Amino acid sequence: MNLIDGKAISAKCKNETAEEIKAIVAKGMRAPCLAVILVGEDPASQVYVRNKKRACESVGITSLEYLLDENETEEKLLELIDFLNKDDNVDGILVQMPVPKQIDPDRVIEAISPDKDVDAFHAYNVGKLFTGAPRFQPCTPAGVMRLLSESGVEISGKNCVVVGRSNIVGKPMGALLLAENGTVTICHSRTNNLPEVTRTADILVAACGRPNMITADMVKDGAVLIDVGINRVGDKLVGDIDFEACKEKASFITPVPGGVGPMTIAILMQNTLTSYKMRFGL
Repeated sequence: MNLIDGKAISAKCKNETAEEIKAIVAKGMRAPCLAVILVGEDPASQVYVRNKKRACESVGITSLEYLLDENETEEKLLELIDFLNKDDNVDGILVQMPVPKQIDPDRVIEAISPDKDVDAFHAYNVGKLFTGAPRFQPCTPAGVMRLLSESGVEISGKNCVVVGRSNIVGKPMGALLLAENGTVTICHSRTNNLPEVTRTADILVAACGRPNMITADMVKDGAVLIDVGINRVGDKLVGDIDFEACKEKASFITPVPGGVGPMTIAILMQNTLTSYKMRFGL
């Protein structure tokens, strides 16, 4: 069993981004800029926003933070997004999800300019991804792809099973694996005989948000196991894969925490730099 160290690989990614930004700023240009909007005081969201701010500082990206009240109207949020869309000094806009119930998340995502959509959630960027010409790749799935490539895992011709069909992870994960010539199956809550399907996987990506759902009898010997889940059970964080039970069967496995999580923010930094480079034709 090889443990895939997401912390080390994300540090390498961020270092690459930092070096590139350093070279750009040395030429007298401004640094890339990411605007993050948080509506309300969800504790988990506050932690994510803090981590993103810290990552921006570490790579040399200017970060702007907009903290809106829990009861803020959708109209006010859309006005702020419009203002940031028009600001030539802002390269990336991110609205931390979930948003309070009075706000429609789909309207928020569609309001962000596709050129500044560093989460790659806008329908335009999703379309570019699925037609094989992505400008930005969704942060978590792209992070998984980097973990696989850094670990020397061959995707071409392999059976790849993704458990979960969300727009944020499951669907784009399938598209990225397909782009690398994987043979992809996407499973979900209505899949019949799920264990039968997961046992065919050379590469299994679990992104269903159910703690320890993937058990040892559901994976074949030598499979590569990628755990996107982060679930709190008591005072512990656990993934969607039963790590202790599955690690001896896996050829590679990601831990939780310290696996996929750190990669998401590393790719966000990369996407912000990509947006900046597109803006300046670099």
